Amino acid sequence: MKNFNYYKTLQAANENFSKQEYEKALLEYALVLKADPENKEAFNGAILAEMAMSGEEAASALFDYYAVLRKEDSDDADEIMHDIIESMDGGIDTLSSLLQEPMSAKIESENGILYKDFKELAEERGDFKSAFEDVIFSTRVIITAKNDFIDFLDQLLHNGFEEMGLTYLESALKAYPNDEKLKKLLDGLTQSRLLEN
Repeated sequence: MKNFNYYKTLQAANENFSKQEYEKALLEYALVLKADPENKEAFNGAILAEMAMSGEEAASALFDYYAVLRKEDSDDADEIMHDIIESMDGGIDTLSSLLQEPMSAKIESENGILYKDFKELAEERGDFKSAFEDVIFSTRVIITAKNDFIDFLDQLLHNGFEEMGLTYLESALKAYPNDEKLKKLLDGLTQSRLLEN
């Protein structure tokens, strides 16, 4: 492996993940890990690629969030993402089984916070952004109703989490292509981006 450049391979893996070419990304992350088993970015990327390949929609949003964190502080970002992945009970098998359980069992096993409880926490704090940042590192926000999901998206989009919100919004529009509230959120986001440019 004399000519192996793990930095370029890692960059290619991240680009392939962004292009939703998860198998290629996973292979490249694996090559990096073979050369450097302690590489946290490759480890986290491999887990997220596995999640994405198994149909877990949150993987893409987590990857985008990870990219934002890495721009600010790569070491902290690696640790934060590792903690988030660990808090998901460590793996794809557990994640897959959670997705098949009834909602009440899922809520108990995920050890998360229901959205209505999270909203109360955010109201007490008077700040959605800091409440969400605290919660995302330690637990999950569990949303069981469509209206709560739309409200959550709206809060993400208006509190500095545009990329994450957009990822969720795109997935929701695939499931509910004619939903007027979702379309309105997308239109609002598109207009605000046009005004910024």
